[in-house]
Amino acid sequence: MGNKSTSGIFVPLVKLVRAAVGKSQFNQLRGKGISLHSQVIKSFGKRIGADNKQVQGLVRLAKQNGEKLGFLA
Repeated sequence: MGNKSTSGIFVPLVKLVRAAVGKSQFNQLRGKGISLHSQVIKSFGKRIGADNKQVQGLVRLAKQNGEKLGFLA
């Protein structure tokens, strides 16, 4: 899971947490976080009247930003 990013401001934190809780639990926590974030984006899209294609674009953009910041390390 993740893109094994080596850059981004959050890479050290991600690696520290993964080492502290273990890879399996870390992946579960990250999966829950990603799911909750996607739900928030979808809810926001619904609230502003965005169509599904626009919402999917926002979810993809969030993933790209997470990669750049190192959340998917």
